[in-house]
Amino acid sequence: MNKILENLFLEKTLTKQEAKNLFIELSKGKINKTQIVAITTIYNMRNPTLEEIVGFRQAIMEVSIRINLEEFNALDIVGTGGDGKNTFNISTLACFIVAGTGEKVIKHGSFNSSSITGSSNILKGLGYHFTNKEENLKNQLDKIGFCYLHAPIFHPVLSTVSEIRKELGMKTIFNTLGPLLNPGNPKNQLLGVNNLELARIYYYMYQNTRNNYAIIHSLDGYDEITLTSDVKCYSPKGERFYSIEELEIGNKKMKINPHELIGGKNTEENIRIFTSVLSGEGTLAQNKVVLTNATFALSLLNKDSLENNYDKANRSLKSGKAKNILKKLLSL
Repeated sequence: MNKILENLFLEKTLTKQEAKNLFIELSKGKINKTQIVAITTIYNMRNPTLEEIVGFRQAIMEVSIRINLEEFNALDIVGTGGDGKNTFNISTLACFIVAGTGEKVIKHGSFNSSSITGSSNILKGLGYHFTNKEENLKNQLDKIGFCYLHAPIFHPVLSTVSEIRKELGMKTIFNTLGPLLNPGNPKNQLLGVNNLELARIYYYMYQNTRNNYAIIHSLDGYDEITLTSDVKCYSPKGERFYSIEELEIGNKKMKINPHELIGGKNTEENIRIFTSVLSGEGTLAQNKVVLTNATFALSLLNKDSLENNYDKANRSLKSGKAKNILKKLLSL
């Protein structure tokens, strides 16, 4: 372990096998807290290489709790987090809107580490009970069209480092890995990334998979589409640049002020924002951004135009269908 750390501090990179072995050792509790902090510090100073990401991911998935939800043509909307923007929970809201259109959603997330409130904080605060039982999750997908996978109860290694991540209070290598670790292995994924270099690395990785994906990065640093700037998108069709004008779908054209997207100061405030938006009582800016992310997600599942998918998302929100997904989920 000391030799690996020494090499990393000398700015050497790990092979895929070395990266895998490192995280296997971590999962076995053979790496102490100080060494974990050192590793996270190194990867805060540089992005991991493609080989390192693949090795880390293989190790975590190898020791994770396995479930099989591949019978569903499902979607996940997820971001790396760590962009320091303190937005409200845009991706999670977009997931409920997509489910409200009749599509299947397998949402993967966790408690906050680099942000004030994670998706798990929201759902737990609303009364949702986390489960890793395949039968229960399939039942949720069958009856509701939505299930939630709380990362720590599927990935023991994440529980090992969760307290350290929270103490650090900043993005770490685990922000980079999180979107790649959905145990339900959804066939479709809208993946937001907080920096362009990492978005390209993900793109190289996803080209070697059978997943249907769109990797997005707002050029002003957000890990989702925020309508505050232009967006770079990577998909199986290649690279595409969306100008702010192209992203302004729907009747009302508007560029969003970043201040309008700021979340609450604590989990309680963010839950109130979450329920307000889902109840159709969000601000114009909040609704617009959530609907735009849902629109891009729907476009992974069908060949409709962005305008038609925006209309579907808007109906899901305005009709109360998206909110009803949450209501059913909490009552099941």
